[in-house]
Amino acid sequence: MANFYTDTPQFRHYLDHPLMKRIVELKERNYADKENCDYAPMDFEDAMDSYDKVLEVVGEICGDIIEPNAEAVDQSGPTVSDGRVSYAAATQDNLDALNKAELMGMGLARKYGGLNFPMVPYMISADIVSRADASFQNIWMLQDCGETIYEFAEEEQRNRFLPRIVKGETMSMDLTEPDAGSDLQAVMLKASYNQEEGQWYLNGVKRFITNGDADIHLVLARSEEGTKDARGLSMFVYDKKSGGVNVRRIENKMGIKGAPTCELVFKNAKAELIGTRRMGLIRYVMSLMNGARLGIMAQSVGLSEAATREAYDYAIERRQFGKAIIEFPPVYEMLANMRAKTDASRTLLYETCRFVDMYKTLEDIARERKLTPEERTEMKYYSRLADAFTPLGKGMSSEYANQNAYDAIQVHGGSGYMKDYKCERLYRDARITNIYEGTTQLQVVAAIRHVTTGTYLQRIREYEAMPVTPELEPLKRVLSNMAQMYEKLIEQVAAPKDEEYLDFHARRLVESAGHLIAGHLLLQDTNKNQELFRRSAEVYIHYGQIEVMKNYHFVTKARIEDMAYYKPGITE
Repeated sequence: MANFYTDTPQFRHYLDHPLMKRIVELKERNYADKENCDYAPMDFEDAMDSYDKVLEVVGEICGDIIEPNAEAVDQSGPTVSDGRVSYAAATQDNLDALNKAELMGMGLARKYGGLNFPMVPYMISADIVSRADASFQNIWMLQDCGETIYEFAEEEQRNRFLPRIVKGETMSMDLTEPDAGSDLQAVMLKASYNQEEGQWYLNGVKRFITNGDADIHLVLARSEEGTKDARGLSMFVYDKKSGGVNVRRIENKMGIKGAPTCELVFKNAKAELIGTRRMGLIRYVMSLMNGARLGIMAQSVGLSEAATREAYDYAIERRQFGKAIIEFPPVYEMLANMRAKTDASRTLLYETCRFVDMYKTLEDIARERKLTPEERTEMKYYSRLADAFTPLGKGMSSEYANQNAYDAIQVHGGSGYMKDYKCERLYRDARITNIYEGTTQLQVVAAIRHVTTGTYLQRIREYEAMPVTPELEPLKRVLSNMAQMYEKLIEQVAAPKDEEYLDFHARRLVESAGHLIAGHLLLQDTNKNQELFRRSAEVYIHYGQIEVMKNYHFVTKARIEDMAYYKPGITE
């Protein structure tokens, strides 16, 4: 029996992080639920034991059911008939197994039937599911839309919808349209209010909607007639039981074939307003998208893990010129880089999750009581870090997932190009990760202000102040030298006070920050467990050093006028 949790010791390492005690105490409100809920933890140790046991169940289901089903799901996929979607039989088996194990609504409060898990163990489960089948993660992980209902809906709405999610009903977030992809302020799906009935109706088309025939939808729609910008958009919840929405078609995609990506037609579909009018994009979608980006980070890490393992196993078995190909330097260098990028992605994911856990939990507590001055300061600090690390992590981890899937095929050689091998599917599945929920380019747009305002540099200085054992000091010095180059990069690009010049070099600045941060995180992981992380830390810090040097030389040798080389023009 395979178990995708217990065969990856990194997971227990991240559960054992010192900040987890503070996170769990806040999340559990000092374990108040133990008085009225028999599955609530008694104390911190009991909570950690609960996470461990639940994740073992997730790992077992993924190893024994979801991963063996993945090939059949990829081949058959979902179908649409008379406006309704049917999952592949194996996809339904996966859902049934997780529902039977009561693994829906993991992050929701116990009063709605959820497990009240913090983000860290919740994203570990997403990481595991993604390794088993990234396309299934897209269906299962959309339960996270329930967090938006919890945060912004009325209590009466929460009581109606959230228990349904816990019992296994599926969700979707209906944002994009044929003319509104990355530019969501261009959304035109119309929301009309019937004063006599006291009822909202939705009319229009949505496109590229993952799991578009879900039971419960969060819908971004234009509620203010005559508007064309973000201030005219509101958030609605649509219940499939009410009718009025049909699936026009399922997109024929390159990968992630198990999750239906739908074009939806809304015809007088009854819906309910969530929160306040006009705040749909400005506040609610931003919160929804940040949660979704964490999910794509976890999906990317799971894909990287799967690709690395496939390549390693094949390199051990495949023999050429009288020996296993893993013995050839070009192959073992590739495998070492794959493992290092996977571990770098994962440590960045769980650092980001800890920041999100801290600020989100304190924000939730603020709805119940007034925060102390110390708590307000703490919330502000972690909110800023979460805002900085989410786009950075989504961008880096999704790019690494693509690189690792590419390299897995390269290790397999000609065989990797054939559908007989899993790495071919991983390559197709990985390709979307740096596109949806905001392309890498859009993640850079979100992250660059944290370069210019110093958020990343301040955090890097905090990492530099953390002690390491003497044998790790040389790696720490390498990171210190990288930080000096990074500071000079910022000065060089910021000095002209030219926005276009800053935008031109933004990706180089953000990537340099990412290499430094991931290097420091791996160094701290190594300081705690050298056997598990030292090789990845050494490989990744060396890799990051070369990348930062490359960015440094590109920027310092370039002139502002050199941008003209890259601008669109007419060639004769």
